[in-house]
Amino acid sequence: MNQAVSVIIPAYRAAGTIATALASVAAQTQKPFEVIVIDDGSDDGTFEAAEACRSLMDGIGLLVIRQKNRGAGAARNAGIRLAKGGWLAFLDADDTWLPTKIERSLAHAEGATLIAHDFIEVDQGQERHRDCYRHFKASPDSFAALFLRGFIPTLTVLARREAVLAVGGFEESLPAAQDYDLWLKLLSHPEARLVMFPEALARYTVSGSGITSKVEQRRRCSLQVLLRHLPQMARRAGHLRAAFLRVLVIHYEAFAAHRAQRNLSGAMIGLIWLPGDLVKPLLALYGAPLMLSHGLAVTLAYLWFSSGYYLEKLSVFGDFLVRRLMHG
Repeated sequence: MNQAVSVIIPAYRAAGTIATALASVAAQTQKPFEVIVIDDGSDDGTFEAAEACRSLMDGIGLLVIRQKNRGAGAARNAGIRLAKGGWLAFLDADDTWLPTKIERSLAHAEGATLIAHDFIEVDQGQERHRDCYRHFKASPDSFAALFLRGFIPTLTVLARREAVLAVGGFEESLPAAQDYDLWLKLLSHPEARLVMFPEALARYTVSGSGITSKVEQRRRCSLQVLLRHLPQMARRAGHLRAAFLRVLVIHYEAFAAHRAQRNLSGAMIGLIWLPGDLVKPLLALYGAPLMLSHGLAVTLAYLWFSSGYYLEKLSVFGDFLVRRLMHG
């Protein structure tokens, strides 16, 4: 089996950070086979900055390509199509890996479809260990656990290329939560296996221009992914509870992000959307029967509370018919 690793780096306006990202790949104790940088229509010299890093790569193949700006999902898919390694690793142009990331990940490769681990969040110079492993170990059902929490960060992943291609790669129509969608697609196959281990081997840099900073966009896309994978979740016990909890998790994360940005109006708008979002899983699963039942219930309730009015009208009409019949 092909154990070579292809590293995919989408880059948009990343001239100032791409060298640091590539240096962290070059410093790996177990070298990847290749690195593919996809310049997603940058206008700041990102392509040239990546090309200038060839001397840093320590024998690792470096391919830098350009495309029109189509988003991170399309850029990653372009890299996936060109990759030759049996494993795919993903790194954003403003993030970095610790030196043993690939080596420690491949140590868990036996029988795995998807490998991931913890990471370090860097926010304004402050570092925080993000414990993803605790969500993984919370349930023996990896799909159900991931459906509820969405706990796999892209920069921690190694994924089998053939499995990623089989499910169509990243969903390019989603401007956010593409990674969450792809991991669920991979784990929807019964033979797929997720392996996680509790080591923080990557640094994620919080950026105001990053995709995760677009709070409402991510909320909407996360909900869309939930509904997309709800039929798979519906095969499991407690699926409605899990769907409602997932909606609450999505809104809590959005509220926390708005709060961190001191965006009170955004937080209030999110709360306004919550009741409608809680109904969406019900409509997705039981749409037609639910609407029919609702219409019938409303009609019966109306007739019940209006029965006196209609009985009075029927009585008047009955008296009118009797008089006409008796008196011609």
